[in-house]
Amino acid sequence: MNDQLNDQLNDQSNDRLMHNLVIQRIPGLTVNEKNLLSQKFECIDDLTRLSKEDIEQIIKRNFNNNKSISKLSDTWPRNWNIEKSRALAQEDFKTAQRQGIKIVTLFDPDYPPLLREIYDPPLILFYRGVLPNPELPLVAMVGTRKPSSAAAAKAYEMAGDFGRSGIPVVSGLALGIDAFSHRGNVDAGAPSIAVLGSGLDQVYPSSNRLLAQRILNKGGALLSEYPPQQSPRKWHFPARNRIISALARGTIIVEAPLKSGALITADFALQQNRDLWVCSVGLNPNRESGNAKLAMDGAKVIEKAEQVLEEWGIDRNTYSANIQDGKLNPGFNYNINGSFKGSSLAFSLARKLEIEV
Repeated sequence: MNDQLNDQLNDQSNDRLMHNLVIQRIPGLTVNEKNLLSQKFECIDDLTRLSKEDIEQIIKRNFNNNKSISKLSDTWPRNWNIEKSRALAQEDFKTAQRQGIKIVTLFDPDYPPLLREIYDPPLILFYRGVLPNPELPLVAMVGTRKPSSAAAAKAYEMAGDFGRSGIPVVSGLALGIDAFSHRGNVDAGAPSIAVLGSGLDQVYPSSNRLLAQRILNKGGALLSEYPPQQSPRKWHFPARNRIISALARGTIIVEAPLKSGALITADFALQQNRDLWVCSVGLNPNRESGNAKLAMDGAKVIEKAEQVLEEWGIDRNTYSANIQDGKLNPGFNYNINGSFKGSSLAFSLARKLEIEV
């Protein structure tokens, strides 16, 4: 009897998951429009009756008359129907199962709570490894793909110090600052978190595949809102930056020129009411510096990880010891007030041709 009940529960869970996977595969929708459809329709059978015109009426816009919105995802194909999205969703599910990729939806209890509170949380997260502990703080570290040697060394050093203090680093697994941050954190034994702008079977750049595996080996995770077999696309990267900043309590810009995608991550961090710091190593007087601009706008300048820990009220040695014992530091108050009420993702992506991707 219990086995029958478990089978029924699993079937219901899979039905809800497939329902959201189908919505994920409806082309031309923004993230919030997908979330709206998921809440409005409870099962796949409700979705199968929808036409393109029905969806346009629900989201209150015409797909063909809004070019800026259409950049957020694939353009609307000719002869689309919901069964095509259903077929793609079924393939996504089978591929994820075959490749050991797990799936969590916005409405599941395991969904990262800080990510859920932002303005435009992903409807679905595909992941490998272990989702971050929601009771522990993460720090995001991002920057240019072409860092100075001093900035690369600083990223590795700071991420290592965070790791030895029991704090995972979240970044984008890109070349440069991202990679050095992940390496420093992993070498210190921390479960680093990498957010990809592609499917999890399409690690980009390919030169970081070994680093991705090391992250998993240390108990970290690879995350993406894009299904398996989805190749990296230009507009995916500024979109994934909102996830990087949302997962963390604060973001550090290690080194970034004025047209770096890291500055979009900084914008998202501020809009999401997260802490923001710039690293002093990125204040280069010999060239235009995004770090300098952020500092002039009020971002705090730091030189070492210890300054972040002090600002968060964390005693490094006590906190690290408690993490190793499976306990939280009882004196650490990890609350974030408010949620993302800033500009829409569409507005941020409108600048995508002006950033480093």
